[in-house]
Amino acid sequence: MNNKTYEKYLTHPIYGLVKKAAEELGVDAYVVGGVVRDIIMRRHNTDIDIVTVGSGINLATHTATLISPNLTVNIYKNFGTAQFNYEGCIIEFVGARKESYSFDSRKPIVENGTLKDDQLRRDFTINAMAIALNGPNIFNLIDPFNGINDIENKIIRTPCDPDKTFSDDPLRMMRAIRFSTQLNFNIFSETLEAIKRNAHRLEIISNERIMEEFNKILLCIRPSRGIKLLDECGLLELFLPELIALKGTESINGKGHKDNYLHTLEVVDNIAMSTTNLWLVWAALLHDIAKPLTKRFDKIHGWSFHNHEAVGAKMAFSIFKRLHLPNNEKLKYVQKLISLHLRPIALVEDSVTDSAVRRLLFEAGDDIDDLMMLCQADITSKNSLKIKLYHKNFEIVKQKLIEIEEKDRLRNWQPPINGEDIMSTFDLQPCKLVGEIKDDVCNAILDGIIENSREAAIQKMLESGKLHGLESKI
Repeated sequence: MNNKTYEKYLTHPIYGLVKKAAEELGVDAYVVGGVVRDIIMRRHNTDIDIVTVGSGINLATHTATLISPNLTVNIYKNFGTAQFNYEGCIIEFVGARKESYSFDSRKPIVENGTLKDDQLRRDFTINAMAIALNGPNIFNLIDPFNGINDIENKIIRTPCDPDKTFSDDPLRMMRAIRFSTQLNFNIFSETLEAIKRNAHRLEIISNERIMEEFNKILLCIRPSRGIKLLDECGLLELFLPELIALKGTESINGKGHKDNYLHTLEVVDNIAMSTTNLWLVWAALLHDIAKPLTKRFDKIHGWSFHNHEAVGAKMAFSIFKRLHLPNNEKLKYVQKLISLHLRPIALVEDSVTDSAVRRLLFEAGDDIDDLMMLCQADITSKNSLKIKLYHKNFEIVKQKLIEIEEKDRLRNWQPPINGEDIMSTFDLQPCKLVGEIKDDVCNAILDGIIENSREAAIQKMLESGKLHGLESKI
């Protein structure tokens, strides 16, 4: 691509405004980093980074005045950066700088520098390119490390010594694997070996930052590519050893079990092709996480992982807490899907009764569709006939879910009576017996023994109370 062709790709109006502002201030300005990579690769990007040889804050505020006197500019003096939102993009400005690091921190010592200094501090050659927005090299590509060639050859490579790059900022090891997964690029052999040598350095990085990169890997089209690279480089075991524990097969007396690690990666890939819901991908990643803890061998029946769904839901809590992932509705959602992920499969293998479907709808609530998606992704048998049968039966279950939902409206259903009704009827204080009576009523409705109405529920409540030796006050 020749020099002047880059002008026509700078279609966002911010580039013309920065050009004008830089010329009025008498400074040079460049668009740099990931947005240049994506311009070359024809990929969409909403983060635009501008570097100037001078004050990034001054260029940002002057550019903002050309847009509107009321435009809010966020200024971060400690970092010498400023940013604002404009026309659907986040525009960030910084002065060109050079960085140095101490061994026990990824926070750099920052000094003013040249454009070349700024490009030298970038993580990978494909992110170290710049396009001049003004001056004698206007619209030229400034590519000192031949990043455009690495794009053409689909290579992730550091512009400097990879050992120094990763030791200075170990999060770059996660970023290398994330970019490899997102772009379907290969990591240059010397770069990959340096990641393996420096994997232990990830220990100085906070789990929050690690999860930012890991979550981006999980949202790729094929997350297994990144997970396998993390494993190969020795990074995965540092923050998610439970996944490593799933590895391997074992056979006794000719009875074996599948490799639950490889199965999990296949399930994650299956689900990633169907959704952009990060927490559904996390549910897929952790759905069998408790199998190593629950593995048992029986001479007659072979291997079992009894109750691994319940144990796995509890493990999800400790994993989320350790990794500083959300301890809120997101966690509860993941735990629910893990705990229920065998239920639709059980329906397929046994019989699709109305009562079983009612219970599933009641417990899954609005997450029933996600649960069904997870369960279908969980079918990874190599037996094509078995897979065909499973999918056929799943369609039967789905249809039954629709029919029961339309008839009984059990999604996010609450029983027609509550604890207050039971306590006032039998003159009780809060106690275990109140819950038992409520369960009797709820189970009777879910099993189709009584109608889903308040009248039928009250009658069942009175019968249950009588069986427990209680006298009604109504």
